[in-house]
This record gives sequence, structure tokens and C-alpha cells, in this order.
Amino acid sequence: MGNMKKGLDMTASEDSGDEDVSSSSDVSMSDSDSDSDSGSDVSQSEIDTMVTQYDHGEEEEDELIKAIKKEHTKKRDHPPMIKCEDHIVKISFHPNEDLIAAALITGDVLVYRYGNEENKLESTLELHAKACRDISFSGDGKYLLSASKDKCVVISDVETEQMVRVYEKAHENPINCVRVIDENLFATGDDEGVIKLWDQRENNLKHIFKLKKNEDTITDIVTHDEKKYMLCSSADGTLTTIDLAERQFFVQSEEYEEDLTALGLFKQETKLLASTSRGKLLLFNWNEFGLHSDMFPTTDTNINALIPITENIVVTACDDGVLRATHLFPHRHLGIVGQHDLVIESVDICNNGKFIASSGHFNDIKFWNIQYFEDFEKVDKKNTKRKESEMNLPSSKRQNVADFFSDLS
Repeated sequence: MGNMKKGLDMTASEDSGDEDVSSSSDVSMSDSDSDSDSGSDVSQSEIDTMVTQYDHGEEEEDELIKAIKKEHTKKRDHPPMIKCEDHIVKISFHPNEDLIAAALITGDVLVYRYGNEENKLESTLELHAKACRDISFSGDGKYLLSASKDKCVVISDVETEQMVRVYEKAHENPINCVRVIDENLFATGDDEGVIKLWDQRENNLKHIFKLKKNEDTITDIVTHDEKKYMLCSSADGTLTTIDLAERQFFVQSEEYEEDLTALGLFKQETKLLASTSRGKLLLFNWNEFGLHSDMFPTTDTNINALIPITENIVVTACDDGVLRATHLFPHRHLGIVGQHDLVIESVDICNNGKFIASSGHFNDIKFWNIQYFEDFEKVDKKNTKRKESEMNLPSSKRQNVADFFSDLS
């Protein structure tokens, strides 16, 4: 596939107003490029050094080397890391194919085809003049919607890489969220709390509904299968609910003392989960969006994103670079799914539920195999008193010390 040319005579530029910026182009990291993303944290050169050092050592030391080698050479069960040269603002998996899109601070969107052995850059879509802050695939995967600090929304054809429709100046302020509602409708939210609803069948490119109930950035938007309600979280600490059927404001929650950062649906869409900037998870009963029914603290750091894994399990992405798994019903900390060296900004789950991917401030996308969650519904209450550092789950590259040395006994 070739490159998509930028529309509206827009030239990609670094967005100094949002996140830290590196340089321009992109590199895909293959299996051999990322030792730290394979079975252990030990590189091949370190293994060779230890082997040489202990070549004539005691049997116990030889067994240690064998254990390290065994761990290092485990068969890969997830795609290797993708490394970009620009800051990744948001990632999104394709709903049907093994594709993942990365929205960059430059305004471009990169689309990769991922696999266990390597990832291939399929296309570079040059879409926006400023940071592309959010992306959302259509339900059939044919189109990709992107929203930007340049106040524009672009609908792109994934196969042809062509821009199908451009909504210039869709908002008066930079757009932070875009979410596909159904085959015709999509929603957007901006930095000043304005929410808009759009119908692609409208040729005049005008919104069909607008609401201004929030005083700060719209951080996330979700809807449910029936499409009756659309729920919007905001940095002003409130949850705003819109009646999609009537196209009118429904209710706004009480104002919390911390930002609401991300949303997810659980328990056959009978529960809404909202994360906060102080590491809390707030649970709302369906149709009771004015006040949370339960609250569960998970960490002291900001939760930037969350992704439902099962009807009971959520994975949160945090400022401290840790992906945490939490069982919601009943409340239990399950442990660490994976880690980045810096802030994790975005997380998503692939079309078959086998992997999640997360992007961090090192301009990297890491994949984590989460198939073990299929057998995780029975929560061991004994784990609740264990330190988080001792609760690394199978996908985590940092293993429990006892597990690592189990082969030596």
C-alpha cells in the first residue's frame, strides 16, 4: 500500500502543545530487535557473558544458566514490540483483521499487520496538521475515523488509504475523542467539554446534535448494544449521559474531585465502569448514572485507559507504566499484566481476544498474551494479601522470583 496524501493542504507538524515529541519516521521492531519483550529480561549477550563466566563453575551455577536460557528461549506467544520514532497518542485494533493502527503526535496514522514472528507496516496515512488524538474503526473495519487537535475529523478507507470524508472545523476547540456509534452515526468530544453527534448520511457535513454540559476535556465515549444511551466521561469529574433515541441530554453525575479518565461496560452491559486520575474505579448501575454504586481503589497513580477483558475483569493502563488486572465481581487485585518503562497512554484488545496491546511514552507498542484469563474467573482470595510485586501474571515480562527459580529445586 502507498502513502495517503494529506488533504486540505495540511502539512504534518509536531504538536508541542500535547505530548513530548521525538522525530519523524517509523521503524517496526522484529523478534531480534527486542530481547526485553521476549521470555525474560535477560539479553542474549548477558547470557553469553554468564555462560563464559561460569563455564567451569559449580553445578548449581550451571543449573542457573540453564534456567535462564530455558526462560529466554521460550516460544513466543505474542507479536514483538513495535517501535516508532514519534509519540503514539492512541492505538486501535481492527475488528476483523490482524491490523493495529497507531495515531501519532505528528497527525499521521500508521497501520501495521501484526504476527507472532514480525510486524509489518502496511500503510502511513497522512491525515492531520496537528496531533491525531483518537482513532476508531467502523464496525465492519472498512473505515477508520480520526480526530485531531487541528479540530478536524477524517474518515479514511482502510483498503484504498484514501480520505472518504473530511469534516473541517468540526469543533471550535481541539477534539480529543471520536467514537463510532453504528454504521451511520459517530460522536466527538473536545477540550472544552462539547459533545457532538454526526450522521454520515448528511451531505452538509453538519452535526445533528450538540451538547455543552461539561467544563473540561471529554476523555472517553462509550455506548451499548441497544444504542439507547451514550456515556461521556470528562476531566471536570462528571459523567454525562445522552439519550441517543431522543437525541437529548439525559443526566449528569455528581461532580467528583478527580478526573474521570476512561469508561467500560461489564456484566452484560448492566454495569458501567469509570476510572479516575487518582487510581480509583467507580461502578455505576445501568440507568443510574447520577451516582456510583461502588468504588474500588487500585493504585495511587492516574489511570489513563482501561479495557474490558471478560465480563468481570478489567485491565487498566497507568502513569507508572504498569498494566494492572482487576476482578470486579467480587473486587480483587489479580496482578500485573505487563510493564512499560514510562507512562502508558493507550490500551486495546484484538479482534479474537488473544492479545491486548499498550502504547507508552517510549514510543513503543507492546503486545501481551492474555489467554490465561479464560481460566481466571475463580479468584483466589489468598492472593488479596500478596504484594503487587509478587503478583506478576503470565504475560508480564517480570516474573515472580519463586517461579523463575522453580526449575532449580
